[in-house]
Parts: sequence; C-alpha cells; structure tokens
Amino acid sequence: MELLLWVLIIGLFILSFVGLLFPVVPSVLVLWVGFLIYHFFLNVAQLTWVFWVSMGVLTVLLLLADVFAGSLAVKKFGGSKLGERVATIAIIVGTFVYPPFGILILPFVAVLIVENWKQDTFHQALRAAVGTLIGFLSGRVAEAIIQLIMIGWFFLTIWL
Repeated sequence: MELLLWVLIIGLFILSFVGLLFPVVPSVLVLWVGFLIYHFFLNVAQLTWVFWVSMGVLTVLLLLADVFAGSLAVKKFGGSKLGERVATIAIIVGTFVYPPFGILILPFVAVLIVENWKQDTFHQALRAAVGTLIGFLSGRVAEAIIQLIMIGWFFLTIWL
C-alpha cells in the first residue's frame, strides 16, 4: 500500500508539470494533493506547520508570478487591457484546439489581431503579441521554478 501511495504522489508531482503546458490541470492544486496524501496516509507528524506555511506562501507567489508576468510583459510591450484579456481566453481555448502548441500560437495570433485593430501600426501590434508570448513563457518558467522549490522542500523535509 505504501508503494502505491508513493507512486501516486510522484505521479501527482509529475502531473503538476504537465499543468504548465495544459492549464486545465491545476498545477499547484495537484502538488497540494500529493502533500496531503503523504501527510494523511503515510506520516501525519513529519510535515510541520513551518512546511505548511511555507507551501502556502510559495503557492501565493506561484499564482502571483503567473498573473503578473503576463500582465507586465503585455504592458511593457505596448499591449492593451483588451489584448491582455484576449490572451488569457486564447490560452484556455488554445489548450483544447491544438495542444500543446495551441497554448502558444492561439494567444499570439489573437493578440496580434486585436492589437492590430487597436494600434496604429502592424509593428506595434506585433510587438504586443510578442510581449504576450514572452509574458506567458516567463510566467511558466517562474511557475516551474517555484514548483521545483516546493517539491524539493517536501523531499528535504521528509528525508532530514
């Protein structure tokens, strides 16, 4: 039974990284399920309040990094608020349309169209679309780093 639980926990940790490419999978929630399975089914005493508070803080950082990376990049590259909203919707739709590439292509094209309609030149629209792509990718990189820290902290806590 213990081996099965460990396989499930490791599988959930791997699935959390799949969520970086497929936003339908809630990465941080999947991580937390792995932590909770360990806590309630393998060792209720090993994960201390310091661990749980730290994971809570890292979860908030992870969510903020994802939101603000995209938003800041769109603004920095001259995109509009509408372009930012369209990019968010296009990321969700792109997940289903042509996974995993739709998550990159659809937001880029959608923002390019919206910004070309709103901006003065195609160059400005292209710049905003590139900003959307950079923002999305940088948000995913930040999320992956924070997830690695969370998983590493988990294993350090249970092994030390």
